[in-house]
Amino acid sequence: MNHSSAQNTLKKYPLLTYIAKRLVSGLIAIWFIATATFFGMHMIPGDPLSSEKQVSPQIRKNLEARYGLDKPLLTQYGIFLKNIIKGDFGISFTQENRKVNDIIREHFPISALLGLLALFFASLGGIGLGALAAFHKNQLSDHLIMIMVILVVSVPGFVFAALSQLGIMKVNDLLHSNFPIAGFDGITYLIVPAIVLGLGTLAYITRLMRSSLLDIESADYIRTAKAKGLSNGQIFVKHKLRNALLPVVTVLGPAIAGITTGGLVVEMVFAIPGLGKYFVEAVQQLDYTVIMGTTVFYGGFLVITVILVDIFYGWVDPRIQVVK
Repeated sequence: MNHSSAQNTLKKYPLLTYIAKRLVSGLIAIWFIATATFFGMHMIPGDPLSSEKQVSPQIRKNLEARYGLDKPLLTQYGIFLKNIIKGDFGISFTQENRKVNDIIREHFPISALLGLLALFFASLGGIGLGALAAFHKNQLSDHLIMIMVILVVSVPGFVFAALSQLGIMKVNDLLHSNFPIAGFDGITYLIVPAIVLGLGTLAYITRLMRSSLLDIESADYIRTAKAKGLSNGQIFVKHKLRNALLPVVTVLGPAIAGITTGGLVVEMVFAIPGLGKYFVEAVQQLDYTVIMGTTVFYGGFLVITVILVDIFYGWVDPRIQVVK
């Protein structure tokens, strides 16, 4: 009776069914990320407690007892999962008396701010350039925008990061200004890194927006709008632009993933004390707990973000509710 009632409820509210399925798949994805990270780290040769700093026998014994490093691998895996469920990512092996949770809490907000600025720049620029290219199809502006897109996609982000720093130095010398080149002391320091970080996503959204606008050019509602005598500007804003944005919404989740992972290199180049910088340093120092903790945190954050974007898309476009 209860099972039948639950099925009827899910049939009555298909969006709830979709949300439930996405949440379950998200939990499975997070578990897989945690498992792959754990066993991947244990495949690396070496001792997780070996570093340039000597660890006293008593401290070593305490760490081994806490993380089960002196126990079989499956036992360590169980301890790891138990700590993850409790939200405890452990203590850094290289940073004295510093918890991984504290590192995430202190430095992720900087990375998040950088990512939001990059996503804002990429979304606004990509939608604008894509619309401009479609509006002036096969004209000079369209060709120039497509050349720029190919250039951005072809050149690695760290190259643009280095070139932007050189450009800032030249501008500062020419204008006797003091625009920040690296470091972090306010949002001003994140403007150029955010632009560099968002270039790849901007190029992708530009191409998607252009192709989406061109695809709906021959749609029935566009012909109807033209028959009503609406101007090209009215048709573009009221009909074309709104419908062309739907495919862009679907890529926001993966775009956030790309921007977040790409931020690791940008943070290192611009010396921004974000979470990505500490992740790279942890890899260099083989700080196992920081590597595993930040990887699981990033993975969980990105999975949740993609789920939220999918749910939002299901709300915007009701047709997504019937997807099984």
